Amino acid sequence: MRVVAGTARGRRLVAPAGRDVRPTTDRVREAVFNALGSLDAIEGARVLDLFAGSGALSIEALSRGAGHAVLVERDPAARAAIAQNLAATGFAGNATVVAADAESYLTGAPDAFDLVLADPPYAYGEWPALLGSIARVVAPGGLVVVESDREVPLPEGWRVERGKRYGGTLVVFARPPSSPETR
Repeated sequence: MRVVAGTARGRRLVAPAGRDVRPTTDRVREAVFNALGSLDAIEGARVLDLFAGSGALSIEALSRGAGHAVLVERDPAARAAIAQNLAATGFAGNATVVAADAESYLTGAPDAFDLVLADPPYAYGEWPALLGSIARVVAPGGLVVVESDREVPLPEGWRVERGKRYGGTLVVFARPPSSPETR
């Protein structure tokens, strides 16, 4: 696994051992971040990476010009991999790693975010509650990227900007009702 583009392009990333972390493939990450670039959603963005795993999504965002990333991950082995990856790419000073589960973090999230990345384990079944909580932390004009193996029912009022399937992975770019298109 490597950083696909930007200032850290080509740097190797590690993933924690085990079956609980399923890193987004380089191909899918490249497609997602190319789309985000065309939507002008990365440059200077405040990024929230829920279920951060290896941190590859946030690191890709930082490599492409995001201002700061908050990576939320409950698993200690995954947080160790995130710390190693942030150090290897030089982004440790541009990121905050939070030891918590996504739902707990969202309950007391102190900031609003321009870009929220939600890539939980495929067996995850709490999408309605999670998306409701995410909507409260998206800054005006902000965007949410949802990654799953199946259709995720978006709450009423959410607007899909783009959606595409990459093999077994479905990626949807959406805006909550309080997030108009312009940033």
